Amino acid sequence: MYRILKQEGRAKRGELETVHGTIQTPVFMNVGTVAAIKGAVATSDLEEIKTQVQLSNTYHLHVRPGDKIVKQLGGLHKFMSWNKPILTDSGGFQVFSLAGLRKIKEEGVYFNSHIDGRKIFMGPEESMQIQSNLASTIAMAFDECPSSKADRKYVQASVDRTTRWLERCKNEMNRLNGLEDTINKKQMLFGINQGAVFADIRIEHAKRISEFDLDGYAVGGLAVGETHEEMYHILEETVPYLPVDKPTYLMGVGTPANILEGVERGIDFFDCVYPSRNGRHGHLYTNQGKINLFNAKYELDDRPIEEGCGCPACRRYSRAYIRHLLKAKEMLGMRLCVLHNLYFYNTMMEEIRDALDAGNFASYKKQKLDGMQANKE
Repeated sequence: MYRILKQEGRAKRGELETVHGTIQTPVFMNVGTVAAIKGAVATSDLEEIKTQVQLSNTYHLHVRPGDKIVKQLGGLHKFMSWNKPILTDSGGFQVFSLAGLRKIKEEGVYFNSHIDGRKIFMGPEESMQIQSNLASTIAMAFDECPSSKADRKYVQASVDRTTRWLERCKNEMNRLNGLEDTINKKQMLFGINQGAVFADIRIEHAKRISEFDLDGYAVGGLAVGETHEEMYHILEETVPYLPVDKPTYLMGVGTPANILEGVERGIDFFDCVYPSRNGRHGHLYTNQGKINLFNAKYELDDRPIEEGCGCPACRRYSRAYIRHLLKAKEMLGMRLCVLHNLYFYNTMMEEIRDALDAGNFASYKKQKLDGMQANKE
């Protein structure tokens, strides 16, 4: 059940009730691909840094340890000791990005595992079955993510197939939710809008998938090579044709600026590996812009990463110490940086929700962007 609490232009402030608790939106989902956030981040850490939703990946967990094993252990929530919502990505994007050799057919995709090379088949039904075994809160429909450079004819055929696959996903999800041994019988399903950078294909697809009356809708296939301007244009064109009374999810995006622009264009859910990936390389987000702790100027800097930040790293350690840990290749350095970046993102989402509640999102957005542009390294 999704409710809009406040609107400012197209920006939405809402909440989504799920079987694992209520999600306040707009929200950033912290990416734990294999049921863990890279950088030695524990589930208890996620609770401390204001994480609402954890995202895991269907393909990766199917390959290792195996979704049937996760089911035997009581589902993903029990497996990773996390009692808040989890969204599982359908595996579609990974199939297309990781698998060098693959055959896309109407029934699904044949490809080789990137770990041991074994042959795998995944179609809409298989993706739903894996996600049902994982027992996530929200499952994503299985789709094809065409390249942003693909030609119009290919994109149109791909989008048509994704629509046919969505119908099969919905039917299979309904069947699975009715089975006695299904762990989460209230698993939600989000559909995915595709169409590369062709606005008319995107709009037509948005209209078609809206008819399925799903729990939510994602915009996929962006941030894969097109410019930020193209991405914002596609959102402006497409989002108005997705149901306003359902949550919208911009997949795999992005920078703090991308998120602010996405919220303004009506997006509720975001996920991205940037905060954790950048953190592992000593690149840290602050309200005064990004800093790189490997820079020599931080060698004697006894200040926290950001003054006034409440994250576990800033409450206790200096830039100089964390820089030393990174240079010494101590895992603690990576861990502290990842915790800071995720806390920064989660706090920014909190600020966005507060600004929407107060009706001053536009001025908050400008102030935030101006601050982060001030000190680019």
